[in-house]
Amino acid sequence: MKFDGIAAFLAIADAGSVSGAARALNLSKSVVSERLTELERSLGAHLVQRTTRKLNLTVEGSAFLDRARRIVQEAADARAEIADRRGQLAGPFRISAPVSFGTLHLGRALYPFLLANPGIQLSLELDDRFVDVAADGYDAVIRHGAVADARVIAKRVAMSRRVLVASPAYLRKHGTPRTLEALHDHAGILYANRDSDWRFKAGKTSTVVRPKRFLRVNNGIAMRDAAIAGLGITLLPTYICRPELDAKKLQVLKIGAEADSAEVHVAYATTRGASAKVRALIECLRAAFGDPPYWERGM
Repeated sequence: MKFDGIAAFLAIADAGSVSGAARALNLSKSVVSERLTELERSLGAHLVQRTTRKLNLTVEGSAFLDRARRIVQEAADARAEIADRRGQLAGPFRISAPVSFGTLHLGRALYPFLLANPGIQLSLELDDRFVDVAADGYDAVIRHGAVADARVIAKRVAMSRRVLVASPAYLRKHGTPRTLEALHDHAGILYANRDSDWRFKAGKTSTVVRPKRFLRVNNGIAMRDAAIAGLGITLLPTYICRPELDAKKLQVLKIGAEADSAEVHVAYATTRGASAKVRALIECLRAAFGDPPYWERGM
């Protein structure tokens, strides 16, 4: 059983086609097909059922899939451990981050890190859905908000506040709310991936506000732009809206209560621990963002 055959099988299973796997592996379709055929021959079983329209895993293929993932992951971990022992940062490194944070801030922090460590083969996936670092095979995940998962260790890399904002045009037309109760009658732009998004604390009391009219969006940059357009009030991290606040396109609303904070963390699975690459990533991000981070300074 050859390792490159197992890697080809995994790529086919993930891509759903031989052509997609070939693109992911940067190989020709014929080479990927040959490797899969050789793997099936060595196992004495068909792993993939080919039809004219799509590709499906057989019963044997589904049974082999989880073991194949563990084999490839163990090999990657072994390479990384050897590199760690040599003081090198090298090998595959798969991380995930929210779309808005990745677009606005993560790239500028990561690119110098990659230039300084050319042996790292980074796979960066930007996704606003919840990513399970313990189950989805990531080396690390950038999280904005609290991490309450016993399977995960989270290291803070930057503070981040969330503030209620609206455009001056919206406030001139609809009035400026001064209390939590007044928010109920306003149009809200809510984050679709978080339940009870508008949660505030006044002293020891926690209150959830649900505006009567709302727009739901699953991306922070789109929420910011909707607020600038005058569609309503929204609750945003300062890392998304700081330039717009400075330019007076948005203004912060003071309602006598503070929104729940949501710090930026690097999270990794307890079962895998923090590799040298993860530890270096944490230090890199802390240095790049600063303490307090540059999007909070002077506010």
